[in-house]
Amino acid sequence: MCSGHTNALLTINSGSSSLKFSLFAVTETGCLQLLYRGQLTAIGGNSQFQVSDANGDVLQKQSTGISNHEQALQILLEWLSKEADWLQLVAVGHRVVHGGSRFHTPTAVTQEVLDYLQTLIPLAPNHQPPNLLGISILQRLQPSLPQVACFDTAFHHNRPEVEQRFALPSHPDLKEVRRYGFHGLSYQYIASVLPDYLGTEADGKIIVAHLGHGASLCAMCERHSVATTMTLTPLDGIPMGTRCGAIDPAVVLYLLQQGMTPDTVSELLYFQSGLLGLSGVSDDMTELLAHPSTQSQFAIDLFVHHTVRAIGSLAAVLGGVDVLVFTAGIGEHAAPIRAAICKGCEWLGLELDENANHLGRPCITQDKSLVQAWVIATDEERVIAKQTFAVVNSENSKQRI
Repeated sequence: MCSGHTNALLTINSGSSSLKFSLFAVTETGCLQLLYRGQLTAIGGNSQFQVSDANGDVLQKQSTGISNHEQALQILLEWLSKEADWLQLVAVGHRVVHGGSRFHTPTAVTQEVLDYLQTLIPLAPNHQPPNLLGISILQRLQPSLPQVACFDTAFHHNRPEVEQRFALPSHPDLKEVRRYGFHGLSYQYIASVLPDYLGTEADGKIIVAHLGHGASLCAMCERHSVATTMTLTPLDGIPMGTRCGAIDPAVVLYLLQQGMTPDTVSELLYFQSGLLGLSGVSDDMTELLAHPSTQSQFAIDLFVHHTVRAIGSLAAVLGGVDVLVFTAGIGEHAAPIRAAICKGCEWLGLELDENANHLGRPCITQDKSLVQAWVIATDEERVIAKQTFAVVNSENSKQRI
C-alpha cells in the first residue's frame, strides 16, 4: 500500500459515443469495495459527465463539451486527481467484447495483445474499436499504469465443440470463424451470485436472459455456459434495439447483389433494424411500451416471440430447465416484457406471480411453479474489477496490491 493512500482499481467500458466507469477501493484484506460509478455520454455532441456513489446517489452531473474519447478520459482522470486524491490508482480493467480464438481469460495488455485484438475488429465492428481506443488513449496518458483486457467471449469458451463450430470446412482463412458468444461478463456475474438466490439449485439447469439494447440468452449447467444465442458477432441471436438478430446469410448476399455496399449492409443490420427498424419510432423498449402503436406493438411481439423461441431451444439443449433469470435493462425493469415471456413459457411449467412481477421482486413465479423465474441485477464492472485484481496480483506477486 502507498503511504497515505488507498489503492484503487478503475474499470472502463468504452463505447462508440460513451465511456462508463467504476472505481473500486482495494481493502487491506484484498476485497473490492465499490466507491463510484459514472459515465460520460454523447461524446462528440451534447456531452454529460455524471458520477454517483456506491448507493446510487448522484455526486456530480454536468453538461460539458467533450469532442472525443481522449478528452473524456482526461476529464475522468482530472476528476479522480481532484475529488479522489486519497486514492492511488494501481490498474485499469477494460471491457473488450471480442477475445477471438486466442484469449479466453483476462489478459494484461501489451502491444502484442493489442495488435491481435485489432485484427478482430471485423468480428465486432461497432464494439471492438471503441473498446481498444480506450486502452490506446490511456496508454498515452498514463503509460506506466497497468491495463487488463477482460473479454465478453471468455465465459463461453468451454462449451461443447458442437456448440462452437459452424458447418464449414477446416481452412486457415476460417480459423477465427466460430460461435463465440457474448455478454460473458454479465453471465459470469450472474453465475457467481446464483447460490445467493437459489442455494444448492444454483448448479441446476439455468437459462439467463440478458435483455438490454443488446440482448442474448445463455444456458448454464453447474453455472457454466452450455449454449448461447450470439455466435461469431454480437449481431446474431434474438432481435435487439437496433440489431436484426439471426438472419439467413443469403439475405446479405442478396443485398450485395442488389447493389448495396458492405458498409451500407452493415449500417442496415447493426443500426437500422431490430426494435427501431420494426417500430419506425425507437429502439428504447420503455418508450415503445409507453406509446404503443401498431408497429411498436409488433416490434414488442416479435422481440418476445423470438426470446421465447430461444428459451425453448436452450431448454432442449439442457434437457429441461429449472430456473429462468432475467437481467440487464429490459430484463430488470420491463415487467410487461417479463410477463409476456413467462406466458410464452407456461408449457415448461412456469407460473408467473403477476403481483411479484409488477412489484419487481427477485422471484416472480408462484410457489407451485415447476420452473422458477428470477430477476437479478447484473454487475459487469465488479467482474472486470475482480479479474483485473487477479491479473495484476499474478503479474506482480512479489509486491501484491
